[in-house]
Amino acid sequence: MKLLIDNFDGQGTRDYTAAIDAAKSPRVLRRLNQPSEMIWSLVGDDPSFVVPSSGARVQLQRANGTDVFTGYLASAPEFDYLGWGHRGPVYRYNLVAVSDETILDRKRLPNRSPFVNRSAGDALRQLANDALPEGFDSSAMQDVGPLLSYDSDAKKTWSENAALIALQARASYRAQGGAISFESVGSLVHSLNETDQTFCPEGLSLHKENRFANDLTILGEIEPQAHVKDYFIGNGVSSRFFLSETPFVRRRQLVASDEFTGSSLDRTRWTLIDPSAVVSVSNGKLLIAGGNGNDGGTVVLFQEQIEAGGAMVLQHGDFSFSGPSHGIAGGLYAGGISAAHCVAGFLITANASNSTIQPIINGAAAGSSMTTSSGHHYVLTTRFYADENYRRQQMFYSQEHPGGVGGGSISAAVRLVLELHDIDPGNPASQVAGSVVLYDGVLSNAPRYCQYALINAIDLNCGITFMRMLREVDVEVRSARPGENFRSRLLGSRVDGAECTVTSSGVLDFFSHYVPVLNEAIQVRYRTSGRAAARVQDAASMSALQSVNDDGTRGKAVRLKLPAARTSADCENAAVLLLQQAASTAWKGEYKCWSDFLPGDAADVFPGEAVEIDAPSRGGQVWAIVREVEASVRDLSGEHAEYTIRFANDLASPVAFEFETGQAGIPASLKTVALTNVGSNYLPDLTRAEIVQATSSSVTIDCGTAPIAGGAIEIRWSDSGWGPDNDRNLIGRFSTQTISVPRLGEVQSFFVKQYDGSSPAKYSRNATALHIDVPLS
Repeated sequence: MKLLIDNFDGQGTRDYTAAIDAAKSPRVLRRLNQPSEMIWSLVGDDPSFVVPSSGARVQLQRANGTDVFTGYLASAPEFDYLGWGHRGPVYRYNLVAVSDETILDRKRLPNRSPFVNRSAGDALRQLANDALPEGFDSSAMQDVGPLLSYDSDAKKTWSENAALIALQARASYRAQGGAISFESVGSLVHSLNETDQTFCPEGLSLHKENRFANDLTILGEIEPQAHVKDYFIGNGVSSRFFLSETPFVRRRQLVASDEFTGSSLDRTRWTLIDPSAVVSVSNGKLLIAGGNGNDGGTVVLFQEQIEAGGAMVLQHGDFSFSGPSHGIAGGLYAGGISAAHCVAGFLITANASNSTIQPIINGAAAGSSMTTSSGHHYVLTTRFYADENYRRQQMFYSQEHPGGVGGGSISAAVRLVLELHDIDPGNPASQVAGSVVLYDGVLSNAPRYCQYALINAIDLNCGITFMRMLREVDVEVRSARPGENFRSRLLGSRVDGAECTVTSSGVLDFFSHYVPVLNEAIQVRYRTSGRAAARVQDAASMSALQSVNDDGTRGKAVRLKLPAARTSADCENAAVLLLQQAASTAWKGEYKCWSDFLPGDAADVFPGEAVEIDAPSRGGQVWAIVREVEASVRDLSGEHAEYTIRFANDLASPVAFEFETGQAGIPASLKTVALTNVGSNYLPDLTRAEIVQATSSSVTIDCGTAPIAGGAIEIRWSDSGWGPDNDRNLIGRFSTQTISVPRLGEVQSFFVKQYDGSSPAKYSRNATALHIDVPLS
């Protein structure tokens, strides 16, 4: 082996092999999804000896050119004085080097928008390029699995973020030789059989533990639960209305913002397609001076996808036009960037010396239009409100399910509101005037994710002063004045042209200029919140263990941190994988051998690879993931090293799950789901149920869908007691879509679920709560 060090002093790489202290020869320690280290000592007894400097490049290399370790000195060497030699004083220099990713860890990662619906490998590749553009060869990085959402933390190092991404994809990364590899754990398997001639029986140590469970409770995040629709009537004076439930509120989050400072687009945020070089940044503006005449030919594309779930506000910016224009601003696209694939955006077309702005919905012009005026500028905003907060289930991985469990699509209807704020610099009042809604409609089966292009310029001539993307309070407010149709009431800040706001405590406040008039009908839609949780039992296992004094239950409750269990359905899927793991034996151990006798004649072994151990004398067969590898070089010239390979299976030490010990109560109403029923235990929620008429004595409810064959609709006074055995708070069970129920007071709530004819009956997972706070008439 050769030890090569480049001190970056202009003298190139030096060979330090002869200076290695035989008593402290190189020891390489590799850990799963952590930087590797090499520890060794050099002896310098020659005045010409160059002491390695902090940050020097280090390579420990075999004669055939393959690397055992590559990295950089973590700090200046520590030294020991050994005495006086023939050529002067003799020192031992103790050194520690850290693997290649240390140069990424030195960089502060940029503040970037969360990754959305990318592959794990693509996200990690992007983070490496953010830290050090084109600094590493990434050709060996595999995509592995989908990463629904990951918000990289600029306070963490690159390797810490890489470890979190790898955990969620059940993958491992390695940085060596100027390249980064990324692949699923266990992709390479080393066989270790005690009957092999090269097997070292004294080197194998195996330990097994009993961590069996067949009754598992998983606690996740705070999730959206019941679908609530509150109905109020304005009295012409009141600006404040109290919601019947506390809404599920994700914190108001600034997803992305760009003020277009500097002299070019921020490439961590945007991808620019500009063959005609018509896009530029100057004086705090994104400037577009034409286009190449093609739909989708000149594009400023946001790097991340947009999940069409919950509530979001896309402020496409303040547009000032310098001439007639043609293109799409603020487009959301399902497919390629072209008008035909535009789900929602602002279509801009030339109109004499000015331009006309009109919404484009599903590839066609829709809604109202407005013609620009010379000297004015226009703030364009898209809001959407989905009746589901998430559009895809979380993915979970295990040895038994390397392809993952979960990831199912969640369908949702999405209300789109496209608005325009016309600002006349000569009229200060226009700054706080309300926005004009050009489109207000519902897409019944909206795409889960969209690409977002700030501009798609066919021939645009304009400047844009900002872009802002916010996750808003997940509440939709609509109202209708007497004799008029319902319209969306815009939530947010007054300076952004909004009309009202909703507090986290559940209060709807209208700004003074927008107080509902007498007899104005108000509808508020939102979700309640609660702890995502699931209790899943393996009935077959419980039955097998049952005895006279034992029901066979082996229970356990855990709180899952990563991957995030955002909903109870996610908790169920995680429980499936963990129960299957818990049915096996927890194994951990280590194997020591010389490099000449590595398992399966391997040239080397790295964390993240697997070992398949066939050792009947030790208690059976073990399949486990390598967690640490320690290689101590004992003979440099002969390239002999002593290896210690430490391994564990998923049950002994989870690879793709991280748990936390924080307090989280188990919901009292949590029901048990059989392992065989996970994924099929609930009917769809009645998200479209609503009150369509109210009199002084009755309320008419349209459930939005007809009862399924053999089933019915159940309506209760409160969200509890669901099922055929409890009539305490029951209003009734109905076999029609439209139902009339008694009204007993001015303020009243009705809770609705559907059920089928199976035994036991399956119900909707979440109720729909219809709350009326309207004077009796």
